[in-house]
Amino acid sequence: MPVEVVSYLLSDGDEVRRIQSQLVLQCAPFLKGIKLAAITNMAPDACEMLERILEGSGISFRILASGKKRCLVFLYREEAFARYIRTGKIRRFLSSYGYRGYMVKETLDRLSERIGMYSREDISFPHEIGVFLDYPLRDVEGFIQNGGKDYLLSGYWKVYHNPERARKQFQAYDRARNEAVKELLAGKRFTEIVAWAA
Repeated sequence: MPVEVVSYLLSDGDEVRRIQSQLVLQCAPFLKGIKLAAITNMAPDACEMLERILEGSGISFRILASGKKRCLVFLYREEAFARYIRTGKIRRFLSSYGYRGYMVKETLDRLSERIGMYSREDISFPHEIGVFLDYPLRDVEGFIQNGGKDYLLSGYWKVYHNPERARKQFQAYDRARNEAVKELLAGKRFTEIVAWAA
C-alpha cells in the first residue's frame, strides 16, 4: 500500500472518516470476513465514537485496556467468536492461562485482566491473544515456546508451522485490505465495505 494513500486516509479532517480509514487499513481481513477478529489501538475520543461507526455492521467491540492516550480495542462478530472459543483445542489452550468460562464476555474479561496484569508488570505479555486474533494455534504455541524467535516466516504473525499455508493467508489478507481501501476511496459507506460473515 503506497504511503501516500495511507497518509491521505489518516489525515482526513472528518473524525468519523479518519476512524473508518484506520479500521479499514488495520482490520480489513476481519472486516471482509476472512478473519475471526481484529485488534487496534485508538485514541480515547475515537473509542467513544466506535459504537456509532460500527452500528449496522454486525461487529461488536470490547475495550481491553485504556489509558490517557490510547485504548486497545478488540473487534469481533459475536456468534462466530462464541463458536470459536468453545472449540475443544482452543478451550484446552486457554484453560492453561486461567480462562475458565467460555462465554464471550467472561473470556474477554479474562484477556482484559491479563493485559492489565502485563501493564502493571505482574506477568509477561499475554501472547495467547494470538488465538483471539485467529492465528493458527500451532503458531501461537510456537511463538510462546520459542520466545518469538526461530520462526519460519513472518508477516501478519510469526509462523512456526506450515509456512506455505500462512503465505497464502497473508496474500489473502493483503487482497482484502487493498479491496477495502479501494472501496473506501470510491466513497462506499463503512457498512457497505464490511462483509457479513456467519
